[in-house]
Amino acid sequence: MYEIRKEKENTYRFLLKTMQGRTLLNSVDYRSEKEALESLRKLKPSTEKSVRVERKTNYSGKFLFNLRDRQGKVIGKSGVFSSEAGMENGIKHLLNRLQDLPEDDLL
Repeated sequence: MYEIRKEKENTYRFLLKTMQGRTLLNSVDYRSEKEALESLRKLKPSTEKSVRVERKTNYSGKFLFNLRDRQGKVIGKSGVFSSEAGMENGIKHLLNRLQDLPEDDLL
């Protein structure tokens, strides 16, 4: 499940969500809805080998991750997790969600 959202400054983001509606990944800003959809389409089919998951710890000791494309550019960022295991579970769900993206919706 994904959502395209228009932001304040006429930019667009996509959000990848769990089946329960929890946000797994919030993308960077794109200039148009079409550009956001094109970036999302490039993620399918995706594995951790075709995209890079960058695991991080913030200044409060909480865990998060960035998703980078093959060129190393950040595509999106996760929310904050209280444990490393929670973050790893979020990454697993994200990679599964990428596999489940309906191709017809991304055209």
